[in-house]
Amino acid sequence: MKEKKNNISRRSFLKKMGAGVVATSAVMTACKPSANNPTTTVVTQEPPKGKMTMRTLGDKQVSLLGYGMMRLPTTDGTAARESEAPIDQEQVNRLVDYAMDHGLNMFDTSPAYCKGDSERVTGIALSRHPRNSFLVSTKLSNFAPETWGLKESKEMFENSLKQLQVDYVDILLLHGIGMPDENGDALAAFNGRFMDNHLLDWLVEQRAAGRINNLGFSYHGDIKIFDMLLQWHDEGRYHWDIVLIELNYLDWHYANEINERNTDAEYLYEELHKRNIPALIMEPLLGGRLSNVPQPVAVELKRKDPDRSVASWAFRYAGTREGVASVLSGMTYMEHLKDNLLSYCPLEPLDEEEMEFLHTNIAEEIVGFETIPCNDCKYCMPCPYGINIPAVFVHYNKCKNEGRLPMPGSEDYAQLRREFLIGYDRSVPRLRQANHCIGCGRCVSHCPQGIDIPQEMIKIDKYVEQLKQSE
Repeated sequence: MKEKKNNISRRSFLKKMGAGVVATSAVMTACKPSANNPTTTVVTQEPPKGKMTMRTLGDKQVSLLGYGMMRLPTTDGTAARESEAPIDQEQVNRLVDYAMDHGLNMFDTSPAYCKGDSERVTGIALSRHPRNSFLVSTKLSNFAPETWGLKESKEMFENSLKQLQVDYVDILLLHGIGMPDENGDALAAFNGRFMDNHLLDWLVEQRAAGRINNLGFSYHGDIKIFDMLLQWHDEGRYHWDIVLIELNYLDWHYANEINERNTDAEYLYEELHKRNIPALIMEPLLGGRLSNVPQPVAVELKRKDPDRSVASWAFRYAGTREGVASVLSGMTYMEHLKDNLLSYCPLEPLDEEEMEFLHTNIAEEIVGFETIPCNDCKYCMPCPYGINIPAVFVHYNKCKNEGRLPMPGSEDYAQLRREFLIGYDRSVPRLRQANHCIGCGRCVSHCPQGIDIPQEMIKIDKYVEQLKQSE
């Protein structure tokens, strides 16, 4: 791996760039909207119709941009993964209609998304369109041991078809292979979910019967399971039509460095590409981290191309690679949908110089900020003790990214200390903060990023207590 360049601090960077960059920072990120500011993503151009870049999947054409139906809007204006409010079906319908009107025909869901409501809402929105006008992907999300029985897993698949209001799915993925069981054993979890119950053989039969067009898996966690399944493909034991992997310019070289349980996207992609297995891409923005990058990084991206959004760099990166069938994005707001459509209507592939720019100037800079590698996926939730784990990490990372973590001895310590503590209480109710973690560890096996969540909670709690005690 290349030796990292020295990272400069946010303050020294901004000092060199001039104070004017601060005024532009608000329009360079896609932050959560507020009542008075629907989004800080500024989209001044309507995406064109009839320009979507299409890729081939089997005998069908699939849009390069796919709609991940896991961050759907709710009636209180937030994303379903952040709110107890019901999903706003009318708004979902509008988003789906707009997406399809601009060439997006790929929709990805799961029985586990949006507290189990994503498939139903997706089915309602898509049922208003001809079946041959869209492709729908869902998953066998039998994570809980009580769903590992063949009967229970079959029922999950049948219910997916019912909720989606379709007779077949275009893609069925074994959800989250490589994730460990409660004992930390990924192979035991995989065998229990798909092999010991003969479920995988049954799914192969459903593919032969035309109820599944493309059978594959989504990968999280133990690389040995990924390699094992590809070996089965090579041996002709099981044929994989598509595989869902995490790919972005930060994970290309630094996934394992950020978290030792992750695998660099370069390896995952190359293993699929040499077998001509189409890749479906998740986390092109790494849970939003590549749209809400540290301010110095955002400035560098805007200087490179002032007319492109920060997020568009990540989408172009994911879409440029050969063999990528579709890039999934969970889009809650119309502004995000429009911005992402602009990246792929049509795609302007990155050239070698731009690829190198992202790998070195940008990825290395982001890694230097050393934030907690939380993607806000909420797989760790609910915590049995009520802690809002992702919200704790999001607040800490936001302050870290913006260079606003209070550090004793700094001249603005008192102001930053007050901002951090007030922001913490506003972002996370006190009964759901890090100090309530007892270290039970139930969340750890569910984290796709392999974060030692209890240990991080201890660190943040100690940091917060130090802030509270230092006047």
